[in-house]
Amino acid sequence: MSNDDLIKRLDILESRNAIERLIYTYAQAYDRHDIKMLESIWHEGAVLALGDDIGNFSGVQAILDAAHQLWAKTPAMHHWMANALIDVEGDTATAATAATALDCFVTDTHTGPTQVGGLYRDRFEHRNGKWGFVERRFELHYWTPIANWKPEAGVEALSKAA
Repeated sequence: MSNDDLIKRLDILESRNAIERLIYTYAQAYDRHDIKMLESIWHEGAVLALGDDIGNFSGVQAILDAAHQLWAKTPAMHHWMANALIDVEGDTATAATAATALDCFVTDTHTGPTQVGGLYRDRFEHRNGKWGFVERRFELHYWTPIANWKPEAGVEALSKAA
C-alpha cells in the first residue's frame, strides 16, 4: 500500500469521525438548548427540513430562529442517535441514521411526554477545512404521546415539583 493510499484512508477515517461528531453535536445542542453549539455545525445556505408537521428552514439564521420556536413548544428534549451510515466522497458526504437511531423523548406543551422516532438523511460538505451540515432531512416515523408518564427523579422531576 502506498503512502497516498494510507493518506486517503486516514482522511476518510478523520472525516467520518468529524461527521459523527456533527450528528451528536446536533442532538446535544437541541437537548441543552445551546444556540452557539447549534450554530457551529451548519454551513452557510444549509437546509433543515423537519417536514410539514414540524417545519422546514433554509439558512443558518432561519435554523437558529426555528430552534427557539421548537424549544418553546418542546422545552425538554432527549435525543439518542445511533446507526449512522456515513459515506465520504472527497469533500462531500452523506449519512442516513436508521429508523431506530433517532429515538427522541420530548415534553411537548400540547401533547405532554411524547416519544418520537424517525430517520435523518444528511448531506455534509468540507469547506475551509471544516465539515458541516448542508442539508438535514427528517422523516417522521412516529409521534406517540405517553399517557401517565412522569419523572420520578432527576432535574425534570425537580422542575415539575417546583
